Amino acid sequence: MADTIPDRGILVIVFQEVGKSTKLLGTLHEGDTIMDLIGPLGQPSHIEKFGTVVCVGGGVGTPEIYPVARALKQAGNRVISIIGFRNKDLILMADEMKSVSDELIIATDDGSNGNKGFVTDMLKSIIDHGEKVDHVFAVGPVIMMKMVSKLTEPYKVPTVVSLNPIMLDATGMCGVCRVDVGGVTKFACVDGPEFDGHKVDFDMLMARLRTYLPEEKQSLEEFEAEHKSRGCCGGKGNCCG
Repeated sequence: MADTIPDRGILVIVFQEVGKSTKLLGTLHEGDTIMDLIGPLGQPSHIEKFGTVVCVGGGVGTPEIYPVARALKQAGNRVISIIGFRNKDLILMADEMKSVSDELIIATDDGSNGNKGFVTDMLKSIIDHGEKVDHVFAVGPVIMMKMVSKLTEPYKVPTVVSLNPIMLDATGMCGVCRVDVGGVTKFACVDGPEFDGHKVDFDMLMARLRTYLPEEKQSLEEFEAEHKSRGCCGGKGNCCG
C-alpha cells in the first residue's frame, strides 16, 4: 500500500500486472469492487530519529518505501532516497519521493534517466564519499534487498528489509510465508514484513518464491487464452471486465 487518504476512505495501492491475480486487478474500473480487504497486518515499521537514513526502493518497491520515508522525515531524520528502475518508462512516484526526501537519487539500469547503474551503486557511492549513514531501509526485488544488505553489513549500518514471500492466509497459521532470520523461523505475515537484512537467509527466500512458478505460468496462460478467445481488448487478453 502506497498511501492512505483517511477523510475520503481511500487506500492507494500500486501494483504491476505480472501474473493472473494482478492482471485481474487490472481489469477493474471505477465503481467495481473486490470481495474482501484485510489489514493492517504484521508489525508496523519502527520509526524514530536515527540521524541520516537512506531509503532504497527498487521498481514497485518504491510505493512501499514512500510512506516509510515520509514517516522518517516527519520524525526529524535527514532522508536520502534512492529509487531504481530498469528504464525511464518504468519510473514511478518520483515526485512523491522527492517531496519527503532531503535528497533524491534516481537510477536506471540502462542509463535512460539520471544515473546509470543499480541502487547499490548509488548507495556505495554515498558511503564511499564519507556520508555517515545511520540506518538503511530497503524495499524491492529480493535480489536487490540481498545486495543492499551485503553492501551495508561490512560498514555495520543497520539495514531493514521488507520481505515478500508467498502468503496464503496472512494469519501465521499456514506457514507458507516462513523465512529464516538469524537461524530462526519467522512468519512474514505476522512477524514482519520488515526484518534485519543482515540476518535474512535470502537464498532460501528466493528458492521458496520459485516453488509454484510452473503453476503460476500455467494459470496466466489459461487466463490470457480465455480472454483472447473472447476478443477482449482486441485480443490482447488483459483488460476484460
